[in-house]
Formats: sequence, structure tokens, C-alpha cells
Amino acid sequence: MTKYSIIAFQPELMTFLDKLQELGVMDITRKSTAFDDMSRAKIEFSKNEKETIKKLKYFIEKNKDVEAPKLTISDGVNLTDMVNQLFTDLTASQTKLASLIREKEEAFPWGEFEPSDVERIHNIGLHAHFYQVSEKRYNPEWESQYPIQILNRQNGHYYFAVISQADEPFSFPVAESKFPDQPASEILKGIELLSAKISSVTRQLIGMKDYIPEMEKKYNHDTQELDKYFAYSSSASEAENTLSLLEGFAPSDNDAEVKQFLDDTDDIVYISEAAKSEDNPPIKLKNNWFSKLFEPIGNLYILPTYDELDLTPYFAPFYMLFFGLCLGDMGYGIVLLIAGLIMTLKVPSMKEYGKLVIVLGIGTMIMPILNGTFFGTKIYDVFNMPDNIKGMFFNDIQMFWFAIIFGVFQIVVARLISAVYQMKRKGWQHGMSNIGWCLILIWISLLYAGSQSGKELAPAWMGYAFGCGGLILVLFFSKTEGNIFKRFLGGIASLYDITGFFGDILSYIRLFGLGAAGGCLGMVINAMSLALKGIPYAGWFLCIFLLIVGHIFVMLLSALGAFVHPMRLTFVEFYKNAGFTGGGKEYRPLKK
Repeated sequence: MTKYSIIAFQPELMTFLDKLQELGVMDITRKSTAFDDMSRAKIEFSKNEKETIKKLKYFIEKNKDVEAPKLTISDGVNLTDMVNQLFTDLTASQTKLASLIREKEEAFPWGEFEPSDVERIHNIGLHAHFYQVSEKRYNPEWESQYPIQILNRQNGHYYFAVISQADEPFSFPVAESKFPDQPASEILKGIELLSAKISSVTRQLIGMKDYIPEMEKKYNHDTQELDKYFAYSSSASEAENTLSLLEGFAPSDNDAEVKQFLDDTDDIVYISEAAKSEDNPPIKLKNNWFSKLFEPIGNLYILPTYDELDLTPYFAPFYMLFFGLCLGDMGYGIVLLIAGLIMTLKVPSMKEYGKLVIVLGIGTMIMPILNGTFFGTKIYDVFNMPDNIKGMFFNDIQMFWFAIIFGVFQIVVARLISAVYQMKRKGWQHGMSNIGWCLILIWISLLYAGSQSGKELAPAWMGYAFGCGGLILVLFFSKTEGNIFKRFLGGIASLYDITGFFGDILSYIRLFGLGAAGGCLGMVINAMSLALKGIPYAGWFLCIFLLIVGHIFVMLLSALGAFVHPMRLTFVEFYKNAGFTGGGKEYRPLKK
């Protein structure tokens, strides 16, 4: 990155920032959260625009069977406000409709009536009481005791009215019921009107589909203006508010383009220099096509600082293979490969993610070759292979130890990366401790593996060289400052880290556990499916159906764990042993 310190004439600052947006490569140091009433209003407005567009797209997708009318909207109409008003009308109408439907259900049993009749009864000094009771509770003797008018009998209930003098006390052995304000026929008319309104509003919202590009364009413009306002407000004012001081960063690859632009711009003065770590410049990662696919995964954690090593190229191949080991089935790898190809070729907006799925699918096709799992079945059981070929495939205990060895290998790689990086930055002695730990880990691994296999995996002299040499490096280079005695004591204290190494190594057992669990689920699906073959007529159909649905379920379930757990191994075990600290801020140039 190149750092640019710019002095601009205050009245021309906004015009200058607008031109910087058109250039589109300079990241101006600016605030990113609301700090005054205007910025709060702009943020809220942009957020409302984004949510409205998202809500409208979801609504259109949900009602894609509704024919979209051709709408003509006058210029100057705020489309976001219009869509929000339509959604408000739709929600209010739907709520009212639900209320009317309940009223209709309550009014229907009372039959047809004129609301004015109840008022006329009251005007002549009488009062109407309305009741609803079940047939079991209805007492026919009430008809001789009270002036009763039965209005309806429905669903095992009596609906009736009792007339009394308005100025005389009245009691009845049943609690009075609420009488509807309108008959069901009138409520039905209201329901029809509301249904027509809901249909009309729905069609208008569907018709807004043609205006989504314009709404997105407006949202992008408002977001750019907000970004520019943040940059404007973040500038320091000097010389009685006549000058503004700006700080910006741009990739060094664009130096010629940026300097030509600044030289051609009137009313500014600038100084350019190579960015330094203390300037806290933004981070723009530079990776090859393979590592770039894994940048979204690395960005889920944290970006490196400006002078720190980007670990994406180093964890990318491990992540691909870890994913395949966790998913643990070549058949699922083929499915992922096909899905990734479809995403890449048919969904342009998901092209990069489609490529990542392809790479993960390839990893899932490679790693399960170790134990020969294909859609929950061992390929050496399907094909009649010689015993010497079958012996090449790993059994469960071998897969367990392979996961452990793979974990040791990644930790050693991480330590070596840290050692080389520290030696390059601070001097050769700062990386010796990590090299010592690598030698100790390799020595312990060979020693343990040899004890389990019953044979010597490395010459004795190599063991002494690795063990003793590694121990000396750890003891005398864990601390690089002070006299030899202080360094030796610091080295002894650092030996406690061996417990952390064992904990890190054991974390890699999850690679075996997830792969074994997915394989077992696949075998269960196969067994259940084959058991359905014996059902007359529909047996083969049920078998194939369960195979397809079952393996899709197992693949999705296993893929979730295969995505999360390698990420955990990357961000905890690998990043920690590589000495990663992170804390960089993302490169966000002002652009249109």
C-alpha cells in the first residue's frame, strides 16, 4: 500500500471526493458508524432501502405464480416509500380480513337480521338478551317461563333471544352471549372487498419487479454518498476551516494512476510514501486463483495486520483435504463437484462460491479413497478385488491414526511457517525455538509409531539428533534476550507447552470421528433401503426413493460438520501455532 497525505481546499472537498469515487482505488481513512444526526439519518435510510429491496424480492419469489401487471410510475416518486406503503396496506388489510373472518364465523349461527331491529326493540322500552347453549343444557320449560324466540339451531346448539322490560330487573339461568353487530351476509361483503383489495395490492407489489433495478441503483448511489459523507466528515479542518487534511491508501500497483489523477487535480497538495505498519493501512489480500477461493473462509475470522503473513495460501490445501476427510464419501464428492459446476455455469452471482464447492468436492473425492467409501459402501465389497488390493485400503484404526498424523503434520508446518517468518523479520535466532519444537514433535511421533508397529522407523542416531537437537533449541532460544542462564531458565519454563501440543494434536481426532459417523449413517441408509425391496409392487420405488432422500440428508448433515470443524482446526490449532495475531481492517476504496 502507498499512503497519501492530502491537503484540499475546504469548499472543493466534496467535489474532490466525488472524483476520488470515480477513480475507485483510494481508501480514505474515515468513520464507519453514525456520529451526528445527518449520518444517523443516512444510515437509517440506506438500511431501510436495503431491507425493502430484500423484502420485495422475497415477496415476489413467494408469489411467482401471480401474473405481474405493467405498472407506470411517475418520475420523482420515492419507490422505497411506495413499496413500504403497499406492504403496510397489505398487512393492515390481511389483519382486518382475519378479524372479519372470525366475526363471520361468530355471526353465521345467529342467522340473518337487521341491526336496526335491535335498536327498534330498545326504543319501545324493551331489551333483547341473546344466548347460546348446547342442546343438553337447553330446557324446553324456559319457553313457558320467558318470552323466548329461537333464532337458529346449528351444530348441537340453540341460538335464541329473550325479551324483557328495560326498566324491570331480569335474570336468566344462562350467561348472556355477545350478539354480532352485523349479520354474516354483510360481513361477507366486507370480506369480498378486502380480498379484492389484497389481490390488487399483491399485484401492484409483483408489478414492482420491473423497478427493482432502479431501486438497487438508488440504494447503491445513497450508499456511495454516505461513504463520501463519512470521508468528508472525517477530514481534519485547518486554517480557520479553509483547508481539509485527508489520509488515504491505495495499492502500490496503482501508484502511476493515482499520482496522475492527483497531479491533474487543482486546489490540492499531496505527499505519497510507502505505508508502514504504524499507519494501520487497510488490508487487500493478494492470492492465486486457488487460495483466493478460501479468502471468504479466512475473512470469517479476522484479517492479518499490514506487516503480518497472510495464512490463506497455507491453510487452503489443508482445509480442502480436511473437508474431504470429514465428509468421508467419494460419492458425496461427485455430487458436490456437479453442484459446484452448475453454480459456476448457471448462477453468475455465485460463481466464486461454485468454484469453492468444486474444490471441496475434489477434496472429498480424494480423501475417502483411503478407506474406499462410496455412498456408504466399501468399493472393495462391491467389486471383487484381490486381497493384496483390499489390503491397501485403511481400516478404522488406520484412519484414526492417519487423522492424528495429519494433525501433527499441519502443526509442524504451522511452526515452520512461524519460524521462517520470525527469522525474516527479527533475525535467525527468533525462529530457532519453533524449529526445535518441530524436531521434538517429529521425534516423539516416530518413537510412538515405532513402539506401536514393533519396528524401528528411523535410525537411532536420527532420533538422538532430532530429540536432543530440538531440546537444545527450545531450551536456549525460547527466550532471545538476556544472558545464557536467563535464556536457559526461560527454555525450561517453555517446556510446559508440550501439554498444549498434545491437546492440539488430539483435536484432530474429529477428522476421523466425523468421517466415520457419516460413513455409518450412509451404511444405515443402504441397509434400510435394501430392506424395502421385498415389498410387493412398490418395493424398488421405495428403495430408490429412500436411497436418494436418505443420502441427501446424510450428505447435508455431514457437510455442515465438514465445513465447521476444519474451520475450527484452522483458526485455533493452525493459526495459534503459526503465531497469527490479526486485527487488520478491510480495504474499502471510495468508489462508484
